[in-house]
Amino acid sequence: MTDTTHVDEWHGDDVSLADVQKRLGAMRISVADGHSDLRTSVMTHTAWVPKNWLDAARGALSGLDEAHPSRTILLVPDPEAERDAIDASVSVYCFDLPGEARHVCSEVVELHLSGARATSPASVIEPLLISDLPVFSRWRGRPPFGSRELEQMVRVVDRLIVDSGEWEDLPADYAELAECFDQTAVSDIAFRRSLRWRTMLAELWPGIAEVRKLSVTGPEADALLLAGWLRSRLDRKVELEHEEADEIRGVSVDGDPATPPRGDQPDPSQLLSSELDQFGRDPIYEAAVRAAS
Repeated sequence: MTDTTHVDEWHGDDVSLADVQKRLGAMRISVADGHSDLRTSVMTHTAWVPKNWLDAARGALSGLDEAHPSRTILLVPDPEAERDAIDASVSVYCFDLPGEARHVCSEVVELHLSGARATSPASVIEPLLISDLPVFSRWRGRPPFGSRELEQMVRVVDRLIVDSGEWEDLPADYAELAECFDQTAVSDIAFRRSLRWRTMLAELWPGIAEVRKLSVTGPEADALLLAGWLRSRLDRKVELEHEEADEIRGVSVDGDPATPPRGDQPDPSQLLSSELDQFGRDPIYEAAVRAAS
C-alpha cells in the first residue's frame, strides 16, 4: 500500500453545511503542498451508520482510499437527542503517485445528526454531493423499510449497498427489500460473500440441474441467498438445510460435499470495494432475493 503523505483534519460542533463545504475547499488547497494535484474523487460514497455500527464502518472504509478515491459522507443518526444539530469531522487523506508530482486524495466527512437533523438525510447530503459523479450508499444494519429516512436516501443515490447478514428477521426481510428494486440499484455484501461458492456450484453443471437439497454450513443470509440463487437459476424449488457458522464452511449437494473454493474469503474492505465497482441493477441478485424470501 502507498504511504499516506498528507493528512488534514477538522472538527466542529453545531455547524452548518456551508461550514463543512467551506472547510473541505480550504483543506483541499492546504494538502496540495506545492504538488500538481489530481482531481481525486471517482464517486460520492455515503453511509448511514447507527452508533453501534460506527467502529465497523470506519474499519471497512480504511481499506478503500486508494482503490476508490472518493468523498465519503458518514451519517451517524441520533434522533432521540435533546438538541437539533450537526457535529462534523472532516479529514483529507492523500497518497503520492509513484514517479509523479501528483497525489491521490480521499475526503471523509463524518456528520453526527442530532434530533430533527437525523430525520432528513437527503437535505444533509445533497449539498455535499460531487456533481456528475455516481452516489453509492452503504446502509449499516437493517434498513427501516418504508421510513422517511430510507426513502430519502434511495431517492438521491445510484446504488444502495446492504449486508443482509446484519439483519435478524430473515427471510421475511427479503420481501421488503425486493420492493426497493424498482427505486434504485441494490446490492448485498452477503451475496458477494457467496460468489466463490456460486462459481463452484456452477462448475457442477449439468449434474447440478437435478439437485433437490442444498446443505450449507455458514451465516443464515449467505445460505438463504445461495439457495435463492440456485432456485432462480433452475427455476424450481430447491430445499435448503442450514447449519449456522460465522462464514460459509461447507456446502453439500444432495448430501455430497462440494469441493471448497480455493483462497481466503475477502475482508470487509475488499467486499465493499467490489460493490463500489458495480453500476446498474443486478437481475441475478434480485432474482435470488425473490427466490429466498
